[in-house]
Amino acid sequence: MCSTDGNAELQPAPSDPALLLELKTRRPPSLLELAGCETWSVDFSPDGAWFAWSMGHGIIWVVAWPLDSQEGQSETTDRGDKSFSCGQPVWGLAFGPRPHSSKRTTKGKNPLLLATGLENGVIKIWNVLTGHAVFDLRGHEGVVRDLVFPQNGTLTLISASRDKTLRIWDLAHKGKKVQVLSGHKDWINSCCVSPDCSMIASVGRFDRMVCLWSLRSYTFIRNLTGGAHKTLCLLSSCDFSPDGAVLATAAFSGSGWYIDLWDPYTSEKLATLADYFDVYGQNQISAIQFSPSGLHLAIVTDDRALRIWEPGERRMTMQTRRDRDSNGLCCNYHPQGGVVATGTRDGHVRFWRAPVSVPSLCHLCRSALRFSVSTQQIEALPLPKRIVEYLTYKNIPERLRNCGSSSSSDEEEDWES
Repeated sequence: MCSTDGNAELQPAPSDPALLLELKTRRPPSLLELAGCETWSVDFSPDGAWFAWSMGHGIIWVVAWPLDSQEGQSETTDRGDKSFSCGQPVWGLAFGPRPHSSKRTTKGKNPLLLATGLENGVIKIWNVLTGHAVFDLRGHEGVVRDLVFPQNGTLTLISASRDKTLRIWDLAHKGKKVQVLSGHKDWINSCCVSPDCSMIASVGRFDRMVCLWSLRSYTFIRNLTGGAHKTLCLLSSCDFSPDGAVLATAAFSGSGWYIDLWDPYTSEKLATLADYFDVYGQNQISAIQFSPSGLHLAIVTDDRALRIWEPGERRMTMQTRRDRDSNGLCCNYHPQGGVVATGTRDGHVRFWRAPVSVPSLCHLCRSALRFSVSTQQIEALPLPKRIVEYLTYKNIPERLRNCGSSSSSDEEEDWES
């Protein structure tokens, strides 16, 4: 065991073969299991050099990654861990674009920023390297549930709030230029930006709306229908594939959880992965995220800390042991892959060894092509039907069931990673 500070400790965790290590908060017993201690959001910096998590009670902790490495320590390199006191519960956080300088120095005109979304609707912007608050963004009238920076390197920040709106902030002008996107009928629980920075997707917790917005014209594009299943579902998360050709959304009801895969260009639902559980209301799905390669999708649910699914496969590529006390709330891949961080309801963070696969040449060609070519443009090409189906992800079975939920103990062992 090695301590990172007076409030958190780094622990190796041998309880699961896939578990690399765990960051645990040090709290007085009087604060344990009380509302406000949850880790609602975790994030790696774009270069993978820093990791941040909301450790509950309004505190953000930022540590240098990898956690146990002494590499690069010198007088000109800052590897000190930092804590930011936000004064309010933190529901969302996101690192800004990578500074031009790759060194962790406090000098230079391009600081590494961290945005934190608070319960009172304020977004606080921090300079990670100095540990100082830069400025506040005000305008939301409800909890700021999610934050995301587009991958184009600009200081543009998108925020999603329980006030039913998304806001687009220009941090280069200290957030004074703001675009407001309205259309949801209830809380917005999650948002994401397409890799080419042309679209924003957002999901409403209770209105069951999956909305697409133009990041170029700041207008509503369409609502993806057909994702709400027969029973009353709550939507929890969404994410674009790295090539932008697939949008994944997560929902759950009292009897099961569902992941829908959409074509954002045509609004067609490509596939659904469903998991039905024996105990009513005991298997909420909290978060999903595509791996940097686009080959896998990380899934956080109540019954297991982490699942890794390869879209289209009928079996999970990897899943942790069944654990009703995992209480996972969020997940985030390291930018280079290989590691997934998950945050829990008790304020702790776990780091998992994620499957690493070498992408096939077909997958690499499809990813490169789909990054800049729409579905309609693909379908207009004089290509064999089988190739068109592969390029448009229509080769995925339309309906899949997670066989890992089988009650058979023998089959259950086969599903363990």
